[in-house]
Amino acid sequence: MPPPPPLPGDPLAPLARPIALTRAAMTAERLLRAFWPLLTLAAITFTLLAFRLPDYLSGRQWPVLAGSLGFLAVVLAAPGFRRFRLPSRAEAIARLDATLPGRPLAALTDSLALGETDPATRALWALHRGRMAERAAAARAPLPTPDLAPRDPYGLRISALTGVTVALIFGAPLAIFKPAEHPQPPGAAEAAMGPAWEGWAEPPRYTGKPGLYLNGVDGDALSLPEGTKLSFRFYGAPGSVPFSETVSSPAATPEKAEGAEVQSLDLIARRSGMVEIGGRMGRSFKVTLLSDAAPAVELPRLAERRADGKLAQPFHATDDYGIAKGQAHVSLDLAAIDRRYGLAIDPEPRPDLVFDLPLPITGSRADFTETLAEDMSEHPWANLPVKLSLSVEDGLGQTGTSGEQTFDLPGRRFFDPRAAALIEMRRDLLWSRENAPRTAALLRAILNRPEGVFPAPQMAEALHAQIERLEGGPLSPEARDEVAKVLWDMAKLLEDGGLADALAAMQQAQERLSEAIRNGASKDEIAKLMAELKEATDRYLQMLAERATEQEQGPQFGQKQDSQRITGDQIQKMMEEIQRLMEEGKMAEAQELLDQLSRMMQNMKVTQGEGGDGDMPGGKAMKDLGQTLRDQQKLSDDSFRQMQRSPQPEGVDPGLEQPGPGAPQAQPDGQPQAGEGTAEDQGKSLAERQRALRRELERQRGLMPRLGGDAAKEAERSLDGAGKAMDGAEQALKDGDLGGAIDKQADAIEALREGMRKLGEAMAEENGQGQSGQGAEGMERRGDAMGGHGARELPRDPLGRATGDGSRIGSDSDLLKGDDVYRRARDLLDEIRRRTADRQRPETERDYLRRLLDRFAGQ
Repeated sequence: MPPPPPLPGDPLAPLARPIALTRAAMTAERLLRAFWPLLTLAAITFTLLAFRLPDYLSGRQWPVLAGSLGFLAVVLAAPGFRRFRLPSRAEAIARLDATLPGRPLAALTDSLALGETDPATRALWALHRGRMAERAAAARAPLPTPDLAPRDPYGLRISALTGVTVALIFGAPLAIFKPAEHPQPPGAAEAAMGPAWEGWAEPPRYTGKPGLYLNGVDGDALSLPEGTKLSFRFYGAPGSVPFSETVSSPAATPEKAEGAEVQSLDLIARRSGMVEIGGRMGRSFKVTLLSDAAPAVELPRLAERRADGKLAQPFHATDDYGIAKGQAHVSLDLAAIDRRYGLAIDPEPRPDLVFDLPLPITGSRADFTETLAEDMSEHPWANLPVKLSLSVEDGLGQTGTSGEQTFDLPGRRFFDPRAAALIEMRRDLLWSRENAPRTAALLRAILNRPEGVFPAPQMAEALHAQIERLEGGPLSPEARDEVAKVLWDMAKLLEDGGLADALAAMQQAQERLSEAIRNGASKDEIAKLMAELKEATDRYLQMLAERATEQEQGPQFGQKQDSQRITGDQIQKMMEEIQRLMEEGKMAEAQELLDQLSRMMQNMKVTQGEGGDGDMPGGKAMKDLGQTLRDQQKLSDDSFRQMQRSPQPEGVDPGLEQPGPGAPQAQPDGQPQAGEGTAEDQGKSLAERQRALRRELERQRGLMPRLGGDAAKEAERSLDGAGKAMDGAEQALKDGDLGGAIDKQADAIEALREGMRKLGEAMAEENGQGQSGQGAEGMERRGDAMGGHGARELPRDPLGRATGDGSRIGSDSDLLKGDDVYRRARDLLDEIRRRTADRQRPETERDYLRRLLDRFAGQ
């Protein structure tokens, strides 16, 4: 193969354009490096000219500034001319060659040092130059890189460019080509025009209207709000500018300012009229005064009684400009009060109640509706007739009133007879201190036999102390208020409950609701009492469920197997029906249904069946383990709530259980609520409670009966694993690792359940499956002594299986025994659907039931 022909002519001729561009870029770099101070000065000068700086300089100042800028430009340009050098073509080629791999431009300009006569060498060299030529064809001129940052450490060039940008946007760049307009002294023409004047009209601030410069107003008509301030300034000799006006009262005259030929005049426009300014530059204004109407306020409706006893009075206020302030006045209406009993004597004088009306913080105050909210539940006038009047004031000082409205001052009402009696005595005492002997006598009558009246003996002792204060002599206002405070707190305690017994609390809530129906309570009060009744009923049902768990028997009506049963859903529907009837005004029907519910709940009993677990070996151990399991579950729930409140504030022990929305709350008498743990448990840290549970489990294991068989060994292993998991949870709680503690507690709960299940199987093996009354049929029913109708059905799980002895889950019976297995399957599906729709059940259980429906409902 013959060698390629040599490249003819200049090998860099095809790269003339990239080389020229590279040389131009290098020239720009060197120019910027040499003259950037001069360019910065030019940018600053352009910015000053664009913002018309010369217009603010006098004829002498401008040449000085121009000369200074020129001298500075020469100083900055001289070093640049010394340093600047044009780049050569060789420098441009080297710069371009450095941007290419392998430096192909240098290879194209090289020649062979040896072997020019050798054909093979020349062919290889020609091939090499051909490849370099291909690479050189891809050459592109690099961009200029002046690298000015090291030369301008203070960023002066950036500031100058920013100024140029602002001047181009907000300035007048074309103004640099116009001559400066220097201020000139007034000429003869201006002096011949005589003295000048200026005027301003400033409306009152509350109107929100803008001020006016009278010299710039077109026409002679002015419409101004009443109270507008007119200010005038007259320049020249006093009296040289005639002035007259008819808008103020009295008429104002100009006043001369000291040390200057200036007269000032300020006046307030009180009526429509004329303002005339004489002279060659005079003006005449016809002022029309816009009257400011008085504000108005009205009550859309009187305040309704709220369950919390607070006053919530809506009002509507209007004004043409805006309301400045307002007040509400409440006075006692003696003529409308039933002056009997403790109100028969004249009341002690009390000042009227005055409240500031709330005004909108944002938005217009010209037309708005707000609500006056005040807590008057403890005031002596609460629930007594009063007169209410509202007044508002605008910025001009004008007022508007709503007129007097008579109504009962809203206050908290007490439906518990004991609480109502204490509140009535408190009202009489606050009405007049002369009622102190009467109040003491009534309290002594109440305390004749306090055992059935007050739930705690401390309440009776507190009332005895107040009786002594009332009978001790003249009662000071301070002592009276202290006695009234005690009676109020005790009435609240009786009204709100404070009963540890859930049944008594439920009965009390029913009685209070009945009393409210008889007294014609408002919808808000009835809704509050219905909510309290639902809460008390839920507590009572929870108590029955706990007692049923301990005794292995659910709530029943009576003692017979065929007695009527009621579910929580049926109770909920009855209460919803009661509330609906009351909202529709059918109070008689609501009261009848409420009495029926009361009788039904009172007849609900928990009975102890015969042949319980206490008669079986190991029955007590199963009960103790069941209680330990419940305590461990509660501790796990508390740990989860504690983790939800994390991160903890500084200085708080991570293992300490803090009170929160989901934590048990103490009753007013200091006792814990039913089903929410003792005060001792609430005071302990989570780690201490976990350690106590672990020790309790160890004690129970030591007292368990010695059983044989594989089930007993597996139960022992499971309980041992539960103890280890509890120990790990305790250590995690001490370390503040709540997530790890919850995982360990879940392991402990699962191990306890498995241990109880295996222990139940071991006990069944020990007692034998064929004992009387405990066969397949005996595991489901327990008969009475006669084997008749006294038999009861044991609690069942969601699939209808009976709960075995000692809370053992499982059944030895055939789940689908009987002929109609399809009806049994349909009943199971209906029960699962019902429990899935029950929102009061745990979400984990409902999720499990939904998965059962997804798997089996479509089959």
